[in-house]
Parts: sequence; C-alpha cells; structure tokens
Amino acid sequence: MSKFKTKYKEFFGLSEQDEKKIIPNKDEIEDTTKAVQDLGTAMKDAGLIDEAELINKMRNYRGGVEYVLYDPSTADMVLNDIKTWAEKKGFTVIKMEKSPSGKIGYFYFRLGQEPFKEAKKIQGYISQLEQVKHFRFNVRQKKQKINKPLK
Repeated sequence: MSKFKTKYKEFFGLSEQDEKKIIPNKDEIEDTTKAVQDLGTAMKDAGLIDEAELINKMRNYRGGVEYVLYDPSTADMVLNDIKTWAEKKGFTVIKMEKSPSGKIGYFYFRLGQEPFKEAKKIQGYISQLEQVKHFRFNVRQKKQKINKPLK
C-alpha cells in the first residue's frame, strides 16, 4: 500500500471491509417472508392496495371498455390519462364518455388487426390505475330509431 493511501485512510478513519458474505439462516428467511406476507395482507385489508378487479375475458373485447372509479372527482383526470395513453400506443378512440355522476367511464376503440393483443394492453393499463375500482370489456349498443312508414 502506498504511503499516500495509508495517510488518507488514517486521516479519514477508513478501514478495509471484510470480504465475508452475510448468509441468513433458514429461520431468518422464513420469518422475513412471513412478515412481508402479513404486511401485505394487513395493507390489503386496510384497503391500501386494492387492485382493479379483472371481471372480463380477453375474448369479450370488441373495442368497448367500461370502468368504475372509487372517487368520481377523479373522473376527468382518468378519462384524460386513458385517452393520452391510448393515443400514444396507437389506439384510435372512437367514443369516450363518463356518467353524469362521474363514477362510470366508457371508451370505444377502433379494433385493429390483433384484438387479443390490444385487449391485453388495455387491461394491463387500466387495471394498474389506482383510481379504477373495476372494469370490463363491453360495447354499449345504441338503440336505433325505427321510423314507422307513412300511411
């Protein structure tokens, strides 16, 4: 070791670290794992990490997505977030609306060539939004007016 390194270490009070690796024993690993699981359960019970319920199947995707929010005051923000994300990912938004209360939102996307992949992307994004309570793939059908023939 050089003279400079020795003086430097002495001046700052540095010492060499041991090369020993700390290996936890089996009991410590089990205790830590149980503690993490208990914490996760407690947080879920407290409602802190409640993911959106996935109550749909990929084959049900035909372009429409309905979602329900925990807090209606976040409706505009969620609507804009989904729209921005969809446009960034190349989805074409045909229709978007929210209920008068703001608790329910709806998007209708143009179907692409691979609907299954689109459904996975949409489900992945919407399910991770913390404001969304649950969502489903659903196409809202508009009732058509039927004109009676003139007599």
